[in-house]
Amino acid sequence: MNMTPDQTVFWSHGFVTINLTLVTTWGIMLFMVIGAKLITRNLRSNNKISRWQCMLEMIVTGINEQINEVGLAKPELYIGFIGTLFLFVVMCNFWIILPWYVPPTGSLSTTTALALCVFLSVPYFGIQKSGIGGYLKTYIQPTFIMLPFNIISELSRTLALAVRLFGNIMSGVMIIGILLSITPLFIPIVMKALGLLTGMVQAYIFSILATVYIAAAVQESVKKDKKIKQQNQTTN
Repeated sequence: MNMTPDQTVFWSHGFVTINLTLVTTWGIMLFMVIGAKLITRNLRSNNKISRWQCMLEMIVTGINEQINEVGLAKPELYIGFIGTLFLFVVMCNFWIILPWYVPPTGSLSTTTALALCVFLSVPYFGIQKSGIGGYLKTYIQPTFIMLPFNIISELSRTLALAVRLFGNIMSGVMIIGILLSITPLFIPIVMKALGLLTGMVQAYIFSILATVYIAAAVQESVKKDKKIKQQNQTTN
């Protein structure tokens, strides 16, 4: 039994390797792009909307509410990244219900790539909201002595994101594979259902943590906005 989808190699030449992780990842991305195109091609603003549009609006509304609850006042600025991240992890884990499918999130290369996306998004949104000076200032708070610790924290949480998602998905795939080889049909079906639930939970946790990290990066700008608002209210 293969430990990860990286071990299933379809073609290799030099440093270029096409394995199961790469195939399933690009397949899921293609599926999401085509699905998004089909769902959004006939969007309507009246009461006669399609079921797909209704479902899409529920998902978007739910993600916006979660982003707002974490502390980001304008969810529309972040939903493009956080929503895509959440839906991609969901899609990767959803097809675990198929007997032959191995999720790409069971590969450390995929989870590391996702964690790096989060790692790069934090300074991007932080600088966009607070400017370079305002963002860099967060590394020396509450005092400049915290600079090395904040840098280490930034790097370690990226590693934790990658390893957490990889470990949970890979362990679920391994357990299902073992049960398929030693038990009757129905127990693996139950385990697949539990694996699906675990995958959905991991997608939620991953996206929420990404939102928390981004919210921490823009906190200086949020504080300034609150102070300005309080001053305006006092003046009025």
